[in-house]
Amino acid sequence: MENNAYKSGFVSIIGRPNVGKSTFLNNVVGQKIAIMSDKPQTTRNKVQGVYTENDSQIIFIDTPGIHKPKHKLGDFMMKVAQNTLKEVDLVLFMINAEEGYGRGDEFIIERLKTIQTPVFLVVNKIDQIHPDHLLPLIEKYKELYPFKQIVPISALQGNNINTLVNQIKEYLPEGPQYYPADQVTDHPERFIVSELIREKVLHLTREEIPHSIAVVMDSMERRDNSDTVYVAATIIVERDSQKGIVIGKQGSMLKEVGKRARVDIEALLGSKVFLELWVKVQKDWRNKMSQLRDFGFREDEY
Repeated sequence: MENNAYKSGFVSIIGRPNVGKSTFLNNVVGQKIAIMSDKPQTTRNKVQGVYTENDSQIIFIDTPGIHKPKHKLGDFMMKVAQNTLKEVDLVLFMINAEEGYGRGDEFIIERLKTIQTPVFLVVNKIDQIHPDHLLPLIEKYKELYPFKQIVPISALQGNNINTLVNQIKEYLPEGPQYYPADQVTDHPERFIVSELIREKVLHLTREEIPHSIAVVMDSMERRDNSDTVYVAATIIVERDSQKGIVIGKQGSMLKEVGKRARVDIEALLGSKVFLELWVKVQKDWRNKMSQLRDFGFREDEY
């Protein structure tokens, strides 16, 4: 009977920006809950993905990419990322096989040396490199840190994901089922909806830096006797020029953002969605603590 004890725990995913953390999380959990973008540093909050099986539950925490901060929002994100490492049962340090070792990894490994939590090295995007290059890359990282396990995967194609999940379960303590079996994230739907809108803005306005955009949910409600959810949200930018880009010629860009976001929001909520979007300029919001708090970045939560 001893061997059948239920296991559960918290697993943090860290790595340089853009190594595929969100893609991995979405693949494992099977739903789109973490914003995906080919631009670095797009995940700001701790997005938790919950993976439940009959014998175990893994709660994944997708932290902001660990990098040297450049402004107050960056400081806040670094603090969130580092605090998370101490609170979890296991850390997955994810690297991009295609990019190989970089200065950013050195910065992260120095941080890992200050914690007691077991760490796996997860080598992502193995489909992008020749197999002969994989072993030397792994050897390089092994010299730098005593990883408990090293698992090569392709998050996008799903290669070796099951192996990694099984390895993770070996390191989880016995514990309760924290979340209902059908729940895949602890974030309220409003948060995910705002992230889906922000994702579309990032995809469609490639020349803009991701952190100069925030999305504030004004309202989300199902009105009497209606099968439609009414969503109103404001996209916050830092400069008038950015506002022009997000709105686009005769509102074309904003319309396209709305169209794409609505498809994902309808899939998330399982019902029709009426989406209204506005764009507002808040100059230099990333360096103003009061505005950061208004947009949901609360330091006291961590």
